[in-house]
Amino acid sequence: MSNLPAYYRIEDEESFSDFQSVLEDYVPRIAHLLTALRQAPGDSALLGELMRLLHTIKGDAGLCRLGFVVPLLHGMEEVLARVRSGELLFSYNIEQVLFLALDRLELLVQSLELHSEVALADFHLLCQELARVSQTAPAALDDAINHLIETVTGYKPVMPSQSDASSVNAGNREDLHLFRQLAMQLEQRSVLFQGRTERNLLLARACNEAAGFVIDPLQLEVAICLHDIGMMFLPEALWLKPGRLSEAERGQLEQHPHWAAALLARMAGWEEAALMVRQHHERLDGKGYPAGLGGDGICDGARLIAIVNAFEAVILKHGQRQQSRSLLRAVAELNACESQFDQRWISHFNTVVHRHIASGEGLPHIR
Repeated sequence: MSNLPAYYRIEDEESFSDFQSVLEDYVPRIAHLLTALRQAPGDSALLGELMRLLHTIKGDAGLCRLGFVVPLLHGMEEVLARVRSGELLFSYNIEQVLFLALDRLELLVQSLELHSEVALADFHLLCQELARVSQTAPAALDDAINHLIETVTGYKPVMPSQSDASSVNAGNREDLHLFRQLAMQLEQRSVLFQGRTERNLLLARACNEAAGFVIDPLQLEVAICLHDIGMMFLPEALWLKPGRLSEAERGQLEQHPHWAAALLARMAGWEEAALMVRQHHERLDGKGYPAGLGGDGICDGARLIAIVNAFEAVILKHGQRQQSRSLLRAVAELNACESQFDQRWISHFNTVVHRHIASGEGLPHIR
């Protein structure tokens, strides 16, 4: 790992484009195979095809002069090789870490396409942690994977409860991969959105944990990923407008929860997430949208997302005004809106943020 570059700049556009095509062709199939293998962990045909695809991508990375991604793919292969040998049983945790590696590979390639040059420290850290996982004894594997996820993402993984196993183990896992990719696409629309999804997930998960997991963690993750995806159906000049919106512009903007919720409502298993998305701009005082709900008419997930979303709006405002994106200032602004938010969730939110400040961790891309 010590010989790998700190930054990478695209030097051969044609080779880079070839590698992009390889990922576009193979990643959807790999995601499907991971989901299928979770349902049938002993299926040697699924495992064999998955390993062949990863090996092909690894070989093409070398040919396309993207050697710095080879350690990541090698680590994924090593984990699966131990599954094939019977030393490890393909599990939820293994599935999660392989999905995380796949997501980060795609995100890195997307960043290269947009910016031509990217820092690789976080990517190298993932490669190192994955190499460590690939050599860990079976008895310590879950702890090693949890350490990897916390080290790379900044939050502790939440294992699904037994009652959630059917949804996690079904094709919903493939849906979740798609939802994460859509969230990443939204992030790419503006440099001010950098770290947005990771930040929102970290806050929402930690608040839900502080409340005793009153919201289904998987449904909450989906709602966080998609709550603003409807914005992508509007002109960017509208939803990135720094000043006051006209009445007509506001009417357009208030349609975005409908679009995202309608998408989820048409996919089996995401009814709770759809409700959270539809209601996340409602307010306890009844002055929100799209339905003007108030009080008990708003679900807990929507109440929490409303706080996380408002926090993000303050951070975006600071960035648009060329101000430093201050964690303390953003929290203070949210706490001043007493009638808008559920004070139970504000209390949990304050506890989570103050814990991050006290520990010196901060939040992704915020002091």
